[in-house]
Parts: sequence; structure tokens; C-alpha cells
Amino acid sequence: MNPWLVFLYLFGLLVAFGVLVWLRKGREYQSSETVAFAYDDWTNDRLLERLWGDHVHLGYYDNGNANKDFRLAKIDFVHQLVRWSGLDQLPRGSRVLDVGCGIGGSARILANDYGFDVLGVTISQAQVERARQLTPSASSCRFQLMDALDLQLEKSSFDGVWSVEAGPHMPDKQKYADELLRVLRPGGVLALADWNARVPLDGAMTSLERLVLNQLLSQWAHPEFSTIQGFSRNLLDSRFCGGAVETDDWTKCTLPSWMESIFEGFRRPNAVLGLGPAALVKGFREVPTILLMHWAFSRGLMQFGVFRTRG
Repeated sequence: MNPWLVFLYLFGLLVAFGVLVWLRKGREYQSSETVAFAYDDWTNDRLLERLWGDHVHLGYYDNGNANKDFRLAKIDFVHQLVRWSGLDQLPRGSRVLDVGCGIGGSARILANDYGFDVLGVTISQAQVERARQLTPSASSCRFQLMDALDLQLEKSSFDGVWSVEAGPHMPDKQKYADELLRVLRPGGVLALADWNARVPLDGAMTSLERLVLNQLLSQWAHPEFSTIQGFSRNLLDSRFCGGAVETDDWTKCTLPSWMESIFEGFRRPNAVLGLGPAALVKGFREVPTILLMHWAFSRGLMQFGVFRTRG
């Protein structure tokens, strides 16, 4: 039998199995503990780290062209958001809080390239431990276990606050906005980026879109997606907000990330195969959600919003 046919047959079986697991077992949001458990799981098996490097967030592609390495696009995203938000105008030595820091990729760039004193916080103990392992002892980065809705930090204690793709996990968007701004000093810089749902006034959702949105919520422990306009209002309504809130839509510049995140599995097969059959199945289990994310962002059901304001 043709070996390619055997490969395609086995590949098809694996994809089918992954889809069945995906359909039967979601990661519905129940509490902050379900979010912590999901990220502990993703961190401990090292699958995402071996595939995507230090960053779980999306990458930045000029004009939406997938013309650069996926890991480089993620690094470029950090620098683009730093410049767009005005965080780069802060002097070296400024204190910056990274809320939802993952395994510390962005925090290390903020410390190493911009000279900031960075505290990264996450709800996942596994991420805290891995971030500490990956960060040199001489770095001006520290990491702590902390809930973004209950930051155990003093008011006005940071010159900058940074948060990327953490908002969908927050059940109380106003509390999230309040906590980010509470710890920001007057005149300090907030830089934030998130996945956002379309404003209903832009068009009522079809039955298919409602089905897709429900899967995007239930598969990755999201209680609710905000809209760009809705979260802007949350920031403006906060008693800690010190100025106008500016936003932009980076959907086009980040859209290639979804398909590129899948292609990385083919570019770096040993990253998956080296972890054993269970990791391979788990990798395929994430593919349907990633494909739905690509569809939702390309169709306008979802938008990638960036936000900047002052304390």
C-alpha cells in the first residue's frame, strides 16, 4: 500500500478522534479555578511552549501578510503594542504590572528591551513556576500567583499596566477594568489587548454564529466576551480612569496567527511527537477551536481590540 495513503488514513483517524474529544469535552467556565486548571494543564505538558515558544498570545503581521516566523510575529506584537500604547515613553526603571503574564514572555521583553521593573501575575501556579524557571535570576522580572479580579497590590503602585488576551476569562469586566486602573498611578499608562465579540448593532447573529460563539466560550474557559465598545465603557466608568480611552481594531494584523499556530505543528513535528501520543491527540483536540477562532475573526463575529488610557 502507498505509504502516503497510510499516512493520510492515520492522520484522518487522529483528526476525527480529536474532533470527537473536542465535541464531548469542553472546558466550560465555572469559576476562576477552572481557568487555573486549564492553564496549569497547558503549561505542565509543555505542548504550547514547545510549539509556540514563550508567548501564547497572537502575533502581529504587517498588512495581515503571513510573511514572518510565527514566534517572531509574537515578539513583534509586544513591541507594536508597547509603541502604540505609549508604554515606551516611560523611563527605564518604571514599575510595570503584567496581568495574565503566562510563562513570562512579554514580561521578559518589557524588562530586557525597555528596562522596566516588571511584576507578572497569573492565576496559574504552573505558569508562575515555569516563568520563574525561564527567567534569569539577574532579570528585573518577578512572578506571583494572583487573581486579576482581586489584585493584592497597593493603589497607584505601578507606572504601567499591561494585559494581553486575559479579559475573556473575567466574569466581571467592570471589576477587571477597576483593578487594572486602581493599581496604576495617576498619569500612568494602561496597555491592553483582547478578543472581543461583535457589537449586536453591527448585525444580529445568525444561528450558526451563536453556535460558534458558544463553542469559543465553552472550549477555552471563557465566561463572556466583551465588545470593544463595551470594555471601553468599563474603563471610562471606572473611578480610577484618568483620561480618554483610545481603541483600535487589530483583527487584520493578527488574523494570520490562527492558521500559523496550526502550521507550526507541521513545521516543528518533533515538538509534538517528542511528547508522546497523548500530546499529539491533545494537539489535534485544540485544532477545531483554533479553526473556529479563525472563522469568527475573519467573518467579523470577533474582533481583536487594543486599548490605551491613563491612570
